[in-house]
Amino acid sequence: MRNAVLSLSTCLLLAAVGLPAAAQQKNFTYDQLFKNTGQANISKPLPLIRGWVDDEHYIELQRGADGKNTPMSVEVKTGKAVPYTGQLSEAPRMAGGFGQQSTASDKRNETTSPDGKWVAYTKKDNNLYAKEIATGKEIQFTKDGSETILNGYASWVYYEEILGRASRYKSFWWGPDSKHIAYFRSDDTQVPVFPIYVIDGQHGYLENQHYPKAGDKNPAVKIGIVSVDNTTTTWADFNEKDDQYFGAPYWTPDGQLWIQWLNRGQDNLKLYAVDVNNGSKKEVYDEKQSTWIDLDKSDRIEFLSVNKGFIMQSDKDGWENLYLHDVTGKLVNQITTGNFWGTDITRVDEKAKVIYFRARKENSARFDFYKVNFDGKGLTRLTFGDYSHDQISLSPNAKYFITTYSNVSTPSTMALVDIKGKIIRELGNSKGADFDAYNLPKTELVRVKSDDGKFDLPMTITYPTNFDPNKKYPVLVSIYGGPNAGRVYDRWVTPAGATQWWAQEGLVQVVMDNRSSGHFGKVGMNYIHRQMGKYEIEDFMTCGKWLKNQSWVDGSKLCITGGSFGGYMTCMALTYGASVFPYGIANSSVTDWQFYDSHYTERYMDTPQENPEGYKKTSVMTYANQYKGLLRIIHGTSDDNVHMQNTLTLINKLEDLKKHFELMIYPGERHGIGGLKGAHNRTEAYNFYYNYLLNKPMPAAFWEISQRSGF
Repeated sequence: MRNAVLSLSTCLLLAAVGLPAAAQQKNFTYDQLFKNTGQANISKPLPLIRGWVDDEHYIELQRGADGKNTPMSVEVKTGKAVPYTGQLSEAPRMAGGFGQQSTASDKRNETTSPDGKWVAYTKKDNNLYAKEIATGKEIQFTKDGSETILNGYASWVYYEEILGRASRYKSFWWGPDSKHIAYFRSDDTQVPVFPIYVIDGQHGYLENQHYPKAGDKNPAVKIGIVSVDNTTTTWADFNEKDDQYFGAPYWTPDGQLWIQWLNRGQDNLKLYAVDVNNGSKKEVYDEKQSTWIDLDKSDRIEFLSVNKGFIMQSDKDGWENLYLHDVTGKLVNQITTGNFWGTDITRVDEKAKVIYFRARKENSARFDFYKVNFDGKGLTRLTFGDYSHDQISLSPNAKYFITTYSNVSTPSTMALVDIKGKIIRELGNSKGADFDAYNLPKTELVRVKSDDGKFDLPMTITYPTNFDPNKKYPVLVSIYGGPNAGRVYDRWVTPAGATQWWAQEGLVQVVMDNRSSGHFGKVGMNYIHRQMGKYEIEDFMTCGKWLKNQSWVDGSKLCITGGSFGGYMTCMALTYGASVFPYGIANSSVTDWQFYDSHYTERYMDTPQENPEGYKKTSVMTYANQYKGLLRIIHGTSDDNVHMQNTLTLINKLEDLKKHFELMIYPGERHGIGGLKGAHNRTEAYNFYYNYLLNKPMPAAFWEISQRSGF
């Protein structure tokens, strides 16, 4: 890796030489950036591709004079387009889900069977139902639903950490035969209740949430199988009283039910084939790791056709690689070997025994498209250049693919490419007609060596417009920092809104990632086991020190900000990292891992009973005495994810230590602060930047727009 400091110096001197030309370009006005009035045509939309007719024709939605999108069949070689009269491809499937629909009735998560004849759903009584669409006949599968017994509706910790927010609490899955349904029955009886105070009404009230914190009792989950032909539940052969987790199940091509099982310690994953008729189970896969295994991975398995086996994705060797297994679960061979991450299978060609997939490998901040044989031979990078190829559409027989690619200095472009990597035609460029007329900030991706010398930590720097390397600038650092949740990518982001405004106002804007971000695979993440927060903040401190050593940075005006895990990192930065970071704004922050939920926290930390020292050394309160800058702490009173208990505990400690800080509480707001409160929160943050980083009054227009329209 080239020396980042030399690269920056060279780049910035060249930029300085070009300043007279840049000065002729226009800056954006406040109204353009924040009111959408007189908006410049900086970018334009790329073509809307909706799949392929065959290997020689792709489908594009083209807007007509009436403003409507019309599907067109476009010839690969000539670009000639004619109306397409076939059926458009469906949206990409989610593991275990078929045709999920929204509804305004008392039915929740209405989901159509694969054959379109039935719709299954739960109701507010927490029971599972199905209705025959042709006749309207309703079947009730369960009858014991209650406040604590949830049939087909996930307990909170399963929704948040295992099934995911996109599930909308749905925990039932149609089988491919359109008859059987697998569902979770969750018993929250022994899960502790956390009270959330709501200010509504004269006396207010408590909203009681069954929320297992680290070390608490989890919901007891059973897996049931019902059928539209037989409403009696067959229970899978698991003991609901065992300390365990279940991931979203899989239905195999021949209608077998496969269950993902994980122990409470989250270091042993097993897959079981379950007989839908009697509930008996047979183990088909067993994986152990010394740290943890993620259960919330929806694309872990790619089934081949009936009795042909499956492809397993695992990070057990430190990276996300692919493994071929036979139908019994026996390993045939490892398919990919190397530092792949973000691996996502696009297509499996069983006849040719070839897999097409996207992954980050050549550069941890970029995605590429690859193919590889089942036996692991013939690995080929199909994409080109120093770009991140973020969207791929492959033709039916893999003759061509369409890629959308960019990097931090190149606007997104769409191209049609043959399978050998040759560009056939450029289909679109997002660069708008006014792109060169405006003074857009420059962004660069650099890497900073970690203190222990083991990792090149990635960081994007967006420089102020008309940057002068002889001046000193304040710096705004935006972070998240959670495991496998990196934010640094080598892709184009059109400068808009606040980003453009702060560049014009003279702020250097930085995004940085640590060793657990995914850039360094599971190898990097494993460092945080039983001490989540320590290496992460130390890596951010390393990047902060590097910034303060640059001649164009005013080290006394370095501000870090983030929310949720990013809020935790910000609180740690102003305490543990107080020697580096003088300013911070922390939103909805975890401050002590004992206050967060069981599944997420214990994955990395084990329980507080097993790891008391780890919890102590990663708590913000442990380092509160080191706090010396200015931290603004923000929380919504009804946050049901990161409870305000975290913030109250921190401010209690800071008050006892006679520390000065700022506090902003948003009544009734949850983990995301939106609406008028969100507008207020953003405006107050902007005011903070003006006061402490730019040292000038914030323009009155910011207050006016937030009061008038809730921006």
